[in-house]
Amino acid sequence: MLAVMGRLVYTGHEAPPVKEAYVVFNEESGNIIEVTTEKPKCEVIAEGEVITPAFIDAHSHIGMRRAGEHPSEGESNERMDSVMPLADALDSIYMDDKCFRESVEHGVLYSCVLPGSGNIIGGRAVVIRNYALTVEKAFIKYAGIKAALGFNPRSTTEWKGTRPYTRMGATAILRKILTKARNELRLVKDGKKRLEEVEPEVAALFPVVEGKERLRVHVHKMDDVLVLFRFKSEFNLDVVIDHACDIYREEDFRRIKEEGIPIVYGPVDAFPYKTELKHESWRNIGALVKVNPYFGLMTDHPVILQRNLFLQLRFFRRFGVSKEKAISIITKRNATILGIQDRLGTLEAGKWASFVLWNGDPFSLEAYPVEVYAEGKRVFSER
Repeated sequence: MLAVMGRLVYTGHEAPPVKEAYVVFNEESGNIIEVTTEKPKCEVIAEGEVITPAFIDAHSHIGMRRAGEHPSEGESNERMDSVMPLADALDSIYMDDKCFRESVEHGVLYSCVLPGSGNIIGGRAVVIRNYALTVEKAFIKYAGIKAALGFNPRSTTEWKGTRPYTRMGATAILRKILTKARNELRLVKDGKKRLEEVEPEVAALFPVVEGKERLRVHVHKMDDVLVLFRFKSEFNLDVVIDHACDIYREEDFRRIKEEGIPIVYGPVDAFPYKTELKHESWRNIGALVKVNPYFGLMTDHPVILQRNLFLQLRFFRRFGVSKEKAISIITKRNATILGIQDRLGTLEAGKWASFVLWNGDPFSLEAYPVEVYAEGKRVFSER
C-alpha cells in the first residue's frame, strides 16, 4: 500500500477539491483504496500542490494519424467502401506514435480512438491506454460504431464504393443498411434465418439496431442533428453526438438536451475550414454551458494535439464553469460517455489509481505535471 499527498485533490466530481488529502492505493492491484485527509500508515511516495484524476480524450485519431509520418500514411479512413461496420480502429493504431508519450506527460492517459468521418459508417471506436507498449495491452473496451453525417462523407466521391453527393444521398445509404440490419435481425429472432446466413457487415450492426451498442455520430450543423433525431426515433438508436461545433443557439442545445443525447464536444481550437463550420466559435461554449446538456470534450487529435486537451478548458472557465466542473468534463463526464466510469474518471475507492501530480494550479500557465501514475505505477516524472 502506497500513498501520494496533494495540497488540493480534485476528485473528478463536480465538488470543491479536498484540502491536504492523500490518495492511498494498492500498487499490485492498481486500484485506489481511499482518498483521505488523515495521514495513512503507509509510505507517502510523492507530494504535489494539486492532484487530479487522469485525463481522458473522448474522441481522437491518435496512433492512426501519426506524428512524423506523411499524411498519405494515415489510416483513419478506409477508402474501400462507404459502409465499413467491420473496420476496427484498433487494427490501425501504432503505439510507437510519439504523441502517446507527449499525452502521458501532460496527464492524458486514456483515449477513445475512432475511425475518421469520410465514410457513412467508419467502424468501431476503441478506448485504449496511452501508456501501453502494444495495442494488446492498450485495449480497454469498445465504445460504439462510428457514423458520419454532414459534409465529410459527401466530400469523398472519388473514393471507392457507393458514395453520396448530397445529404439525402448520405441519409439514404445509412437508412438502407440500418433497415437491412433490423429486418435481418427479425428474421434471425423469428427462426427464419440462421445467423451464419447473414452478411457479416449487416450482423455487425445488430447491436446498434437493438440499442445495445452506441452509434457515435460525426455531426456539426443543427440541420444534420435533426436528421440524427429522426434516425434515433425510427430505429430506436442509442446515439452520441460527436463535435457539434457549428451549433451556436441556446434553443438548439436545449433541443439536444431534451432528446437526452450526450455530446462529445469540440475540438475547440481548430480552424473552421469548411462551410458547415461557418458558425463555429469558441463563444458557442457560452450557450453550451448555459443549457448544460450532458457533454464531454475531445481533441480530435491531430486536429488539436491531444497534449492540449486540458488547455481547451480555459474557454469553459471564461463562461463561469468552476475549476472542479471543468476538470470533471475531461475526467468523469468523458468516462461516463465512454462507459468506463466504473474504472476511471474519479478518484475513489475501487477505481484505477490513475492520477496526475501538479507543481501548482493546473489552470496557471506556470503549472505542469511533475508525476503521472497509471493503475498504480508511475509512468512519468519531471522531478
